[in-house]
Amino acid sequence: MQYETLLEEAQGQVYIYEKVLNRNIKGLQADNVIWINKGIPTKREKLTILAEELGHYHTSYGNILDQSCVQNKKQELRARQWAYKKLFPLSKIVQAHKKGIRNKYELAEYIGVTEEFVEAALKRYQDKYGDVIDFEGVTICFNPLGVVEWFDI
Repeated sequence: MQYETLLEEAQGQVYIYEKVLNRNIKGLQADNVIWINKGIPTKREKLTILAEELGHYHTSYGNILDQSCVQNKKQELRARQWAYKKLFPLSKIVQAHKKGIRNKYELAEYIGVTEEFVEAALKRYQDKYGDVIDFEGVTICFNPLGVVEWFDI
């Protein structure tokens, strides 16, 4: 998915603005408005930030800036999980395998996100499902990353 595609998809739900923000802030969401830091250098990174902020729009409530609070950390995780499922669902791993993608760098390129996003999503999927999951007739291995297709007998 591309940044512009996700922007179009979000229209009508929230207002999205690119604005120069403090360099430590990549994005914010409040009151049906999302701000993306205009200083983010790549569309890939903007896409991942926008997806996470949309995740906050769909899953979070209140001010969760204080990440020392356990409840706020849980809301942050839910927003990130929303972004992972939106941009990098398990089906994308299978599609990438079938296209001959062989490493995480190529996987990030194929999906259109940053390598850090791929790493974080894979870690979250591994935390959630363990080292392997049976998915749509194949087995996805998270450590090491791979897809196993079984013969029909």
